[in-house]
Amino acid sequence: MERLPLTVAGLVPPALIALLAGCASGRAAAGDSGASAALPPGVEAVSLLGDTLRAPELSAETRRRYEERLAEARADAARKPGDVGAANWVARRTAYLGRYREAIALYGAAIAEHPDDPRLYRHRGHRYITVREFDRAIADLEHASRLVRGRPDEVEPDGLPNARNIPTSTLQSNIWYHLGLAHYLKGDFARALPAYQQGLRVSAHPDNVAATSHWLYMTLRRLGREREAEAVLAPIRPDLDVIESGSYLRLLLMYAGRLSPDSLLAGASAGAADAALEDATVGYGVANWHLYNGRSADAERLFRRVLSGGQWGAFGYIAAEADLARTRGGTP
Repeated sequence: MERLPLTVAGLVPPALIALLAGCASGRAAAGDSGASAALPPGVEAVSLLGDTLRAPELSAETRRRYEERLAEARADAARKPGDVGAANWVARRTAYLGRYREAIALYGAAIAEHPDDPRLYRHRGHRYITVREFDRAIADLEHASRLVRGRPDEVEPDGLPNARNIPTSTLQSNIWYHLGLAHYLKGDFARALPAYQQGLRVSAHPDNVAATSHWLYMTLRRLGREREAEAVLAPIRPDLDVIESGSYLRLLLMYAGRLSPDSLLAGASAGAADAALEDATVGYGVANWHLYNGRSADAERLFRRVLSGGQWGAFGYIAAEADLARTRGGTP
């Protein structure tokens, strides 16, 4: 990663401040790609610490598989002109290749044709989080929450199926989950709280329950509401049948005193194929636990460990980055 010159606040370069200022109020206009001509070629985002972020490296096999699926999605969209579901998949598959700006532009084009489809705002909101444009993410996700009001929920198919090929989340649970996250990353825990609470209400699958409970617990602890945080842990059991949220479940068990922080950190670095991603999730959770228990030096050490893993699209990485940025005396 290259480091761009920082502003006086020490957080983001002037070009990105100008970009964010233009979208700080209200929902991004339909069809607005969100791309920035001010970014250097090949740069997908600028971190909250001023580092340029390029598309993550993929193994040759992973890239081949992702490109094949993108080609299939494009062919499907060509067969179904005007089909919002097909357009959504093209954008999703593009993002999996690390081409986040291109994906955001594709969502914008689809929104111009289908301005009332909540799926497009939900997924574009996710990718605005990835590229550190939290205000745009909030605008999209809040709009999506209004669009689904009063509608039945629907299972959201996974673009990268889990080991059992069972989708674990829904459209509405994902809207609230990502909305809570965007507020959390801005350090606005008071606004993150109701989003996570609503997300938990519409979460049914154990994976979704574990993931949302984890962020809800951390939010309550950041707000100093320890008794309510403890209540979040009450339904969590070691035998919760999670498929892909094992890291979140282990963190919740750690918060409840059933596992040690050291055992989680050792497990996260055990050499699994997705060890760096798991280390971002577990490392941030343990760091945050140290932080709200008054051990700021331990927290900062682990925040930096998370950033050393390079998984800059992971939510734990972005959260660690945001917390480190706040220690510099500003806000992300």
